[in-house]
Amino acid sequence: MGHVRDLPKSQIGVEVENDFNPKYITIRGKGSVLKELKDASKKVKKVYLAADPDREGEAIAWHLAHALELDDTQSLRVVFNEITKTAVKDAFKTPRKINMDLVNAQQARRILDRLVGYKISPILWKKVKKGLSAGRVQSVAVKIILDRENEISAFVPEEYWTITAKLAVNGSAFEAKFTQLNGAKKELTNEQEVNEILEAIRDASFQVGEVKERERQRHPSPPVKKGLSAGRVQSVAVKIILDRENEISAFVPEEYWTITAKLAVNGSAFEAKFTQLNGAKKELTNEQEVNEILEAIRDASFQVGEVKERERQRHPSPPVKKGLSA
Repeated sequence: MGHVRDLPKSQIGVEVENDFNPKYITIRGKGSVLKELKDASKKVKKVYLAADPDREGEAIAWHLAHALELDDTQSLRVVFNEITKTAVKDAFKTPRKINMDLVNAQQARRILDRLVGYKISPILWKKVKKGLSAGRVQSVAVKIILDRENEISAFVPEEYWTITAKLAVNGSAFEAKFTQLNGAKKELTNEQEVNEILEAIRDASFQVGEVKERERQRHPSPPVKKGLSAGRVQSVAVKIILDRENEISAFVPEEYWTITAKLAVNGSAFEAKFTQLNGAKKELTNEQEVNEILEAIRDASFQVGEVKERERQRHPSPPVKKGLSA
């Protein structure tokens, strides 16, 4: 079914001055579906919302609750990760409230899409090509790159010099850098100043006036841009961002199903997953295939064909990217 409400296409649909409040309308073509659902909901005691267990699914459940005039503070949300009898029954045993953190995350992403798209895309149409759409991720990345490039272009190089004396006290060698002249901080900006100071201290004796101890943190050097100009780095970065965005836009999600049987042998319970059909590896890509296989094995008896023992290494999960989209 997918989403039933969205921001209007004819306007920006976000009240920026009113805490970025979104204005939702029913998506064209979904009115009849909502009417059927609303009529059906009036004939039952309770309605459960079982959309996908992700951010988009949570938002769909929230929109449905509002469209059907349900009390979204009640426990009417059920979630399951596989369509099996056990998984579905377990989900309905523990309904929960709609997770507003997930809903607000989806709303924030949608609002950002709309603000960036409606405000920046017209600039692309004028400057680059009609029909281009600005995205919330690459637009910010390009601005950061351009701001940095402008800083580099505006930089005016200045001449500066340093004077370092190699000294030793009680057999301990160290370096002393020139920083002050007559008690005031002094920067050396030309060769004449340097020569005058060198002449003044050529035969002088040095003494340690004060010793200060402090901790210092060292950070790794930034990556080296080998053989690349700033302009070349910028163009490569923009290309990488645009290529990645095109990959994401061109991605077509594939339907994927699993069948899991809960079995027991000699009091030991385990799960068996469907992986093969007639000895060949088989992936389930639609509901019809799943139903045909379930019907074929509904009254079947199972036997253990082969037991393989092997060691498995478990690795920690990667860090979670909270609130970030591809």
